[in-house]
Amino acid sequence: MKHTAILTLLAGLLAVNIGVLTIGADTSTSPIGAWWICFFALVPFGLGLLVWLGFRWAVMVCVMYGTVGLAMDVATIVQILSKDPDSMLLLLSSLVSGFLNFLLILFGGRSFLDVR
Repeated sequence: MKHTAILTLLAGLLAVNIGVLTIGADTSTSPIGAWWICFFALVPFGLGLLVWLGFRWAVMVCVMYGTVGLAMDVATIVQILSKDPDSMLLLLSSLVSGFLNFLLILFGGRSFLDVR
């Protein structure tokens, strides 16, 4: 199985999420911040590792992860546009992350359904 597109998308999501967490809000003081760092950093890394090892079910987990991520990105975009239009960095990162999550759903679903 060739999963270079999925691995590239997961690496992009990892980079965007780590960039937002390090540049964005101060997450070092709250315990919820540490949980978000683990979720947004370790899950894409772990999924990428499982896809790289060739587990077929891991691609479907990537689709599920992308679906949840896309829903969160859409909710963040709506929140920014309706309540806080001054957060352009967060808006831009949510747009990029949402696009990467959409592509992860697209390529992950296609890869999961492609049986050779």
